Amino acid sequence: MKKQQRQEDIIKILRSSREPVSGTALAEVFQVSRQSIVQDIALLKAAHYNIISTNKGYIIVAPPPREKVFKVYHNHEQISDELYTIIDAGGFVKDVFIIHDIYGKIEVDLFLATREDVDRFVIGLEEKKTSPLMKLTDKYHYHTVEATSDRILQLVEKSLQEKRYLITTT
Repeated sequence: MKKQQRQEDIIKILRSSREPVSGTALAEVFQVSRQSIVQDIALLKAAHYNIISTNKGYIIVAPPPREKVFKVYHNHEQISDELYTIIDAGGFVKDVFIIHDIYGKIEVDLFLATREDVDRFVIGLEEKKTSPLMKLTDKYHYHTVEATSDRILQLVEKSLQEKRYLITTT
């Protein structure tokens, strides 16, 4: 097995483990010396993987989420589809906000991660006969979207563009 492949596999093992993985255990898995694993870990750290050495082994800390603000526009009947579009692309809808001419920024946390979350939100709007914030700004509004990578944020952006919901990003 080549060194690069072994390092990729080390990352996979660390990401999938809920507990620290010892250098000895990794050395056994890859049939190399423990010193080879120590060198691999050093190279992975230099490549900006957030690997922490503990007295019980190595753990990898997930990168902080990336976020982007999307200015969008659609009608009331398209709320579910717009939010599904973000979720299906791998995004997490953190909030919705508007910029009102008089009141300024009005923001509400949403925390939508699944289609089920979206359904509950939309049903809540309907049951409580509540108007969404976009009604105050002629259907224009913003969502802060979190993702685990820039690639996912780009996919969210592309998906919103394809459906003609996207106005701009910040």
